[in-house]
Amino acid sequence: MQFLPNYRRALVRKPGKRFAEGQTSAERGKPSYSTAVRQHELYCEALEAIGLKLTILEADERYPDGCFVEDTAVITDEVAVITRPGTPSRLGEEEVIADLLAKERTLAHIKAPGTLDGGDVMRIGTHFYIGLSGRTNEEGARQLAKILNEHGYTSSTLPVRTVLHLKTGITPLAPDLFAGIKEFAERPEFQVCLPMEGEDAYSANCLRINDILLIPASSSKHFKKQLEKHEITFVEIPMTEFRKMDGGLTCLSLLWS
Repeated sequence: MQFLPNYRRALVRKPGKRFAEGQTSAERGKPSYSTAVRQHELYCEALEAIGLKLTILEADERYPDGCFVEDTAVITDEVAVITRPGTPSRLGEEEVIADLLAKERTLAHIKAPGTLDGGDVMRIGTHFYIGLSGRTNEEGARQLAKILNEHGYTSSTLPVRTVLHLKTGITPLAPDLFAGIKEFAERPEFQVCLPMEGEDAYSANCLRINDILLIPASSSKHFKKQLEKHEITFVEIPMTEFRKMDGGLTCLSLLWS
């Protein structure tokens, strides 16, 4: 069994002109809209180079955080679970996504009082780790676990204390190998983990798509050497403007087989 699905499709949404008005705790300055647009284009080009067929949505100016489409759904082979974002200003982003995914999958929905961001959901094989964070509450996690169980998947929850989302701090790189910040690297679920500390903590949010790993262009030489040691092919993507808005590589796409 593959530890990750073989992805064929991706959905992305362009950043809007109000991008800098979105939610952030990064304290890294105001992002440049034009630079964010170019970095998003490079991200899309990388996905296409890997072989994915892209659906590219225009920006929705009602939602400054709308380019972070990962948070709006959790997609399996059988069902697309439409989330209920944990930030009130993001409620409604999921509606267009639901309409599009209804053409691809049976839909299920997270309902109030549950909240769930897709960034808190990490799949390994047929198991889903669900982070309990400021954006995903226990009721949202319970609803997702029930839906997944109905389709033959297992799940477990774990607390997210020091970062925004679960996948902000940990990413599967290869079977039984993760990149993770200290909060997750010390957990028994992730026994073999490359520790991501200091400036490399941001690179814990990288994105494995089929045989390629996308990493932030700011990743250190040490991290790259570790990837080379494990024979992991990687592509660097500039992410400076999305980092200013608490965003990472996983945040910018919804992937499915």
